[in-house]
Amino acid sequence: MMGVGSYGYPAPATNMNTGARGGYEAPDGVEIRGRYDQEYVKILSKEALQFVVELQREFRNRIKYALECRKEAKRRYNEGGLPGFDPATQFIREGDWVCAPVPKAVADRRVEITGPVERKMVINALNSGAKVFMADFEDALSPSWENLIRGQVNLKDAVDGSITFHDKARNRVYKLNDHNIAKLFVRPRGWHLPEAHILIDGEPATGCLVDFGLYFYHNYAAFRRTQGEGSGPFFYLPKMEHSREAKIWNCVFEKAEKMVGIERGSIRATVLIETLPAVFQMDEILYELRDHSVGLNCGRWDYIFSYVKTFQAHPDRLLPDRVLVGMNQHFMRSYSDLLIRTCHRRGAHAMGGMAAQIPIRDDPVANEAALDLVRKDKLREVKAGHDGTWAAHPGLIPACMEIFTNNMGRNTPNQIQTMRREHASSITEEDLLQRPRGVRTLEGLRLNTRVGIQYLAAWLTGAGSVPLYNLMEDAATAEISRVQNWQWIKYGVELDGDGLGVRVGKELFGRVVEDEMERIEREVGKDKFKKGMYREACKMFARQCTAQTLDDFLTLDAYNHIVLHHPKASSRL
Repeated sequence: MMGVGSYGYPAPATNMNTGARGGYEAPDGVEIRGRYDQEYVKILSKEALQFVVELQREFRNRIKYALECRKEAKRRYNEGGLPGFDPATQFIREGDWVCAPVPKAVADRRVEITGPVERKMVINALNSGAKVFMADFEDALSPSWENLIRGQVNLKDAVDGSITFHDKARNRVYKLNDHNIAKLFVRPRGWHLPEAHILIDGEPATGCLVDFGLYFYHNYAAFRRTQGEGSGPFFYLPKMEHSREAKIWNCVFEKAEKMVGIERGSIRATVLIETLPAVFQMDEILYELRDHSVGLNCGRWDYIFSYVKTFQAHPDRLLPDRVLVGMNQHFMRSYSDLLIRTCHRRGAHAMGGMAAQIPIRDDPVANEAALDLVRKDKLREVKAGHDGTWAAHPGLIPACMEIFTNNMGRNTPNQIQTMRREHASSITEEDLLQRPRGVRTLEGLRLNTRVGIQYLAAWLTGAGSVPLYNLMEDAATAEISRVQNWQWIKYGVELDGDGLGVRVGKELFGRVVEDEMERIEREVGKDKFKKGMYREACKMFARQCTAQTLDDFLTLDAYNHIVLHHPKASSRL
């Protein structure tokens, strides 16, 4: 066994606990309701679970309070209020503080690839040529018990270098390259998502503490061996709405470091700015995490979703068609510019948004047109000052890398020093809240419906990242489809174009759902449609689009379905 931390907490043993026959050996107060599997025992050891338990017991009340504060903020917005900069924290925004220096190991992040923690994906992403792989337990993963725990197995094997995958259909074995491996960042779930298969003191564990705790406990020592002291593990933190949530994460990091006896500041994290309230808290979020931060990221799909959710009671702030809400919209461009200026002033990375296109292999002309869109988007990002960007598919990495390298320089790891911008205060609340412009069409309603149903059907069967119509869809893009439909139905939006004079209501939406289900069946084929969960997804999606009150997250309702009905989720529930 490796050393003992400041709390007398043991490091991971070489021979992990094998568990009781037919069940996991859990600490007092813990009940594991997920299916038993001998392979999972090395992840769900008594020591690792105890690590999670200590985090859960110390922070659960603070997490509950933060979620209650979200509800209070939503009440204010629903009563006509607007988010804005907090006068009480003006001293933070105007202070001259900076974050801890960026570790050398992750100074260059010009292209990052993202994807779920599936075994083949992990290997391909680490071998992709990207500088970073963000392994996702959140929007790109359907959180079934199998996906989550097998994902932890996959990451543990990846960190120690032993990961392989035998694709029997292709008779091909995948393994890590000998060199040029991407740095691994892990994104746990958001604060709002529970882990219903692990009960701690009679209540579901907090999903993000399970994801973070199991991964950190099993892998921090290997990171120290391969990366050196003070340079990881690395994380991405999603769905924050306020700096109080960043402060909780900072305390979680400090406790985890102290429990295992590693230096304060070893853990480093990038925060996704993907909610509208958080854009007014970027300085404060960096300040709370300043010893553990390596920057902020433009999570622009979730940001669009959050815009609708924040203004769900504001009929004067309806979005145009989803495809028209891009970085050319003033409120989106202002969000990106403010993030860059804030990060560079504080000495941290300002990461760009997702390129969701995927290669179109059977149509070279369409493929080149899609790549041209990617190049233009990445050129805008690098010239604006972003230090790196995201790609959803390995096929996009060369194009993204070329754009960033040509404009940053091959030997310049980032633009933190060279692209310091004017003071962030030149971007106002009005810039960040400007109403988006564009048409609302029947085709926009149809596309939302078609994408939302197909994504949810895949999610219910265990796939959280789904290629649809030459784009990689995840929970964030499905959320845009859902909340935009809900908004248009609630306020009886009058459609432009071919639907001129037609207002969106439940009757029209019902006809659209019927039409799109027929189209989905034609596109996927009768056999796949019959075997899939399209009808269940349709009922769930339609119910949420027509509900009197907007659900906060599509995945919360859908998660209950996974826990109760997924054939592999649990044999003991």
